[in-house]
Amino acid sequence: MKAFIRLMGTAVLSLALVACGGQEEEAANDTEADGGTTDIEIDETSTIVVGATSVPHAEILEQAVNPLKEQDIELVIEEIQEYALLNRALSEGNLDANYFQHEPYLLQETEEFGYDLVNVGGVHIEPIGVYSQKHDSLEELPDGAEILMSSSITDHGRILKMLEEQGLITLKEGTGDNAALEDIEENRKDLQFNARIEPSLLAQAYLNGEGDAVLINSNYAIDNGIDPMKDSIAMEAGENNPYANLLVVRSGDENNDTVQALLDVLRSEEIQSFIIEQYNGAVIPVTE
Repeated sequence: MKAFIRLMGTAVLSLALVACGGQEEEAANDTEADGGTTDIEIDETSTIVVGATSVPHAEILEQAVNPLKEQDIELVIEEIQEYALLNRALSEGNLDANYFQHEPYLLQETEEFGYDLVNVGGVHIEPIGVYSQKHDSLEELPDGAEILMSSSITDHGRILKMLEEQGLITLKEGTGDNAALEDIEENRKDLQFNARIEPSLLAQAYLNGEGDAVLINSNYAIDNGIDPMKDSIAMEAGENNPYANLLVVRSGDENNDTVQALLDVLRSEEIQSFIIEQYNGAVIPVTE
């Protein structure tokens, strides 16, 4: 954490700079009359720099600025849209924390790049929605329908689990949240999965009318003017969803007072209410 200390009440320094001849003696006498000391007021403010994608993460962080200021904590928000840069910047010390990812993504990054990063706690969930310009429901999807989905492997398990819950596919027993495309045991509509699209480009693919259905994380939907609650034809369940978006720091900083103060504010009733009212179910707050 960075700490900035401002010293005020520099009367002694001023006197020393202007004192000469008889003025030195007068200043010394004045100092003795005051008891030989001058009080110095210390105003200490902690600053925490947090990297985040713009929607909804930076918007939620903006709501934490004033509550933290009341605790003498300055929150600086660095908006970074590229996922790959956020953990690297944190690991290299250019950020004090980041807020954009769920735990499977964090674990993948730490394993792949050797980052020493830790989860401080979850703040909200962004359910994945199914969108289509061609069909009004999953039941209407034709045999052989093309399904566009994230190229991020960490998203595949939750997507396939959702499609299984919707009755479109059956996964091999025991695969659960770690399921991959090759774990599909039954595909009753012979759905064709295109998992080569960057997550940030899926919303544009939907707006362009590509594919029969597109699976989009709510943050990217909202960022592209898509209303998950109105425009989706199916939505991932929010209850008991393990994909909470996390506040993440370097290992060793998780118990820092400033970090814990930020987490407490992000989980406060005030910010939970903001999330509910602002995103109308497309983003869901978590408390633990």
